[in-house]
Amino acid sequence: MPFEDELGDALRRTGDGFVTDRHALVEAGERRGRQLVARRRAAVVGGSVLALAVIATGGAYTGGLFDGSGGSGGSGGSGPANVAEAPPALPTAAPGNGSGSGRGKRPGLGTGAVSAEQLIAVLKQLLPGGTVSGTEARGTGDEPGPMVHGVYDDGKGKAAIGVGLSRTDPNGAGAADMLKCPDKNLVDYDACAVETLADGSKLSLYQGYEYPDRREPTKMWRATLVTPQGFHIDVSEWNAPAEKGAKVSRPNPPLTPAQLKEFAASPLWHPALNDLPSAKPLPPGSVPRPVVPDAGAVLESLLPKSGITVVAKSDAGDYGYRVLDDGKGKSLVQVNVQEHMGEALKDYFTGAGATTLPDGTLVKLEERPGEKGGAGVVWWTADTLRPDGRRVVVSAFNTANQNKPATRPEPILTTEQLKTIALDPKWLG
Repeated sequence: MPFEDELGDALRRTGDGFVTDRHALVEAGERRGRQLVARRRAAVVGGSVLALAVIATGGAYTGGLFDGSGGSGGSGGSGPANVAEAPPALPTAAPGNGSGSGRGKRPGLGTGAVSAEQLIAVLKQLLPGGTVSGTEARGTGDEPGPMVHGVYDDGKGKAAIGVGLSRTDPNGAGAADMLKCPDKNLVDYDACAVETLADGSKLSLYQGYEYPDRREPTKMWRATLVTPQGFHIDVSEWNAPAEKGAKVSRPNPPLTPAQLKEFAASPLWHPALNDLPSAKPLPPGSVPRPVVPDAGAVLESLLPKSGITVVAKSDAGDYGYRVLDDGKGKSLVQVNVQEHMGEALKDYFTGAGATTLPDGTLVKLEERPGEKGGAGVVWWTADTLRPDGRRVVVSAFNTANQNKPATRPEPILTTEQLKTIALDPKWLG
């Protein structure tokens, strides 16, 4: 399943409130700190149980946005509608005039000047012929923000398509992260490119899969556009009538990358975006500093010094990985560092593979099959929790990419070596 829920902060707040599923706590805690963007919920592609991989770009991926939940008002009718029909006129909203906090709703909502039905009409107008059915949408005043989704049929197979609209700081780190292409060592995809348009907008075009391990053949293509005034348009399309659980209906999603670009850049989305309040730049110090500024560099400094070559790497503050090669096959090794995790994980460090060191540090060693779908992949982990709540998790795989088959019988490092790395005092700062 995708890395969809950023639950670390909630875990620290609630601690042992999730007493019915401690393993879920571990999984959620592991996700904290690895995701590069704090987006609209903001989803990504690929990953799951306890995995540490940083995946994909930010913005409005699907879960909860285009899944039919939370549609407000507009349904577009139960039957298919011709997409060439003229839409109702959209209001001309002054830029950034949304009150955001009016009527007790969360900041970021608009006045409601653009309705769900009007966004459905824009979706139909922008699609090239064919019909649209199963439409759902939220207007600019609807929680948790404007979106539109439908099933498009151009006669070559039904395909889901969805659009999310929001405002962002165009010069902020969040916008930059939204536009980044996924790491090829972690996500298997066909193409991704970022370009600057004539008006200064930044556009990312991604061609990948609903499941990066390709356990189902559903493709997901996506355009993410951020304009100089902070408009954020996120469009996703699939080669199936639903993003998950539906049989593939066509070889590729219906819109070509060029059409997807034109669709996202259409000024017909601007009235809705103008009704949303402008995003304010984050004040200095509002984003917490990572526990370890460069975990990847620390990890590399602790690796064996002879017989191993680093062939790929990535760093994201508290998270980092290195792909190692000793001439017998590549192996992914990754680390994640967290703090204040003691209460949330106090019951996890028990059972097989768990020990307590004299200083009170908890250690758990595990060897398990990989969970991303790569054939023959195994996953070894040393998980450590110090008395002050600082957690260091080091994992190794017998492949350079968990979505692809194993490249060697075992990971390049033993669990004892992973344990030594995780317990090194360098992680204490």
